[in-house]
Amino acid sequence: MIKFQDIKIGDYLMADNDGDTLQGEVTNLNGDEKQVCVDTGTQEFWFETSQLKPIPLDDEQLTRLKFTRQENEDGTVKYLKGAFRILIHSKGNFSPLGIWYRDERRHIIQPLSVHQLQNHYFEMTKVHLNDKAFE
Repeated sequence: MIKFQDIKIGDYLMADNDGDTLQGEVTNLNGDEKQVCVDTGTQEFWFETSQLKPIPLDDEQLTRLKFTRQENEDGTVKYLKGAFRILIHSKGNFSPLGIWYRDERRHIIQPLSVHQLQNHYFEMTKVHLNDKAFE
């Protein structure tokens, strides 16, 4: 389960609609009822946080978010999007990892989900991370 206060408009999450789990984008938040509106690509639905799950961060998700992968000779892998960088210590192993943007660096020791990366990215760049091409 995801905490309501950790969810931001534009975040990507998995939403369970009566057993049908779809990936979607948060389009609205209702703080009074602690409900989250998610666009699953065909329609928007309101969900309780108990119906939402994080999307694990992996190579496929970073590619979808338009990051470019650079495999280094020492076995590390760097993902780049503009001046934002993610460094993993070995291919396919996303915990721990380092992220940085210009002179700000963060070392993350627990696995990140896509919406958590989106929130770090926004805090550091003031730009929302999505699957659109870098502008």
